[in-house]
Amino acid sequence: MTALLTVSGLSKRFRGLKAVSNVSFSVPEGRILALIGPNGAGKTTTFNLIAGVFPADEGTVTLKGTRLGGLKPNQICAAGIGRTFQIVKPFGALTVEENVVVGALARERSVAVARAQARAVLERLELADQAARPARSLTLPDRKRLEVARALATRPTLLLLDEVLAGLRPTEVDRMVEVLRDLNRREGLTILMIEHVMRAVMALSDQVVVLDHGEKIADGTPAEVVADPRVVESYLGAEEA
Repeated sequence: MTALLTVSGLSKRFRGLKAVSNVSFSVPEGRILALIGPNGAGKTTTFNLIAGVFPADEGTVTLKGTRLGGLKPNQICAAGIGRTFQIVKPFGALTVEENVVVGALARERSVAVARAQARAVLERLELADQAARPARSLTLPDRKRLEVARALATRPTLLLLDEVLAGLRPTEVDRMVEVLRDLNRREGLTILMIEHVMRAVMALSDQVVVLDHGEKIADGTPAEVVADPRVVESYLGAEEA
């Protein structure tokens, strides 16, 4: 399986604290990889390094064989990486549709075409009936889906999802899992996701990478990872306590 994204020896320090230390993994094209671990493990920092929020101290990130080092976030978005954020902050005064149009305009110069693309994305995310509502009026589950819709509107080849299931009720988690599975299976979208909801990780992921204190401690199938004693001790055991 060809790797769409390759992360090699990635490291980042903040004032002497090593947030990410020599992390390497690859995301095969058309697959879903989950990045898990306890709070403070370096997961979001890894996302930020991939997305160009700040530069790595060491290591490389490549997309389809092209190095992304030195590129700004908007350039990395243009290269094909879309992302969501852990804390969702839509443009509250804009409508749901207008928020997605903003994402579509990252690639499309025509507002009319961007609006049509936004409507198609809203249909896929089951938000079409809320298109005219101000984004600030949405419930948390709908704001989470809007966050995914805005990222999808940039037409990514790789979608980075940062805890899009956090704070959702079980039925809402199941609904979002079906949406993401459909995007992956029907459209071939490659997904790299940070997630704490383990039943969603087990249901969606082809591969799981586990970080702890900035270092990779496991990499394998969901079944292999949850049986790894290091993962149980550092993460899963703590969650069960």
